[in-house]
Amino acid sequence: MTPRPACPVRRGVLLAAAALLALPPVRAWMLRWGATSAEVTGPVPGDDLLPGADLVSTRAITIDARAEDVWGWIAQLGQGRGGFYSYDRLENLVGCDIRSSGTIVPAWQDVAVGDAVHLHPDVALTVVQVEPGRSLVLRGAVPVGGADSPAPPPYDFTWAFTLRGGTNGTDGADGSDGSTRLVVRERYAYLRRSAALIVEPVSAVSWFMSQRMLRGIKERAEALTRTR
Repeated sequence: MTPRPACPVRRGVLLAAAALLALPPVRAWMLRWGATSAEVTGPVPGDDLLPGADLVSTRAITIDARAEDVWGWIAQLGQGRGGFYSYDRLENLVGCDIRSSGTIVPAWQDVAVGDAVHLHPDVALTVVQVEPGRSLVLRGAVPVGGADSPAPPPYDFTWAFTLRGGTNGTDGADGSDGSTRLVVRERYAYLRRSAALIVEPVSAVSWFMSQRMLRGIKERAEALTRTR
C-alpha cells in the first residue's frame, strides 16, 4: 500500500519483511489473516482479471454493522479522500499525505469504473469493477523506481473489497445477527522473473497495513451503528 518510500525506510522495512517471510507458517498466516478456509478458497469479484496470479492474499474481519454502514467507508478510500484507516503517520513518513477520515463524507461516496484511487499524490490504482454496497475492485501497480520511472511495473495487481453476510455469507447482505464480513483480496501476477523479489516483501508490508485498515473500518462502522 505504500508507494515510493524513502530509501532508508524502504530498505529497513523490506529487510524485516523478508525475514518474516522466511518462516513458512508466518507467511501463510499473513496471507490469510482473519479469513476462513472457505473465504480463502472461494471466489471474489475481480479474480477473473488475473486468473493466473502468482501470489494471492485473502484477509477478512467481522464487523458488527450493516453492510450499508460498512460500504460508506470503502467507497471513500484513497489519498485525498477518506484515507486508508491504517497507520497514517507511517504512510506520511514516505510522503503519502494520508489523513484517514473519522466520518463518511457524502462528496466521496460516488465511485465509478475508471476513477483513480490514489495511494500517494503521484501514484494511483484504477477502479475496474464496482457494485455499490457489495464490492470494489482496484487495479494497477507501482513502478519499482516510483511514479516517474520509465520502466513499467514488473507485476500486475488487483485489490478487491467484498461485503458478505456475517453469518450466512451472502454477498452484500447482512448476516442473521446483523453483522457483515469484509473480505479483502490482493492478487499479484508476475510479469518478470524478478517480480517475486519485490512482491514477496511488499506483501508482508501490505499485511501490516491491511490488518490495521480492516480494524480501522470495523471501529468506524461499529461506532456509526452505536450512534444510530
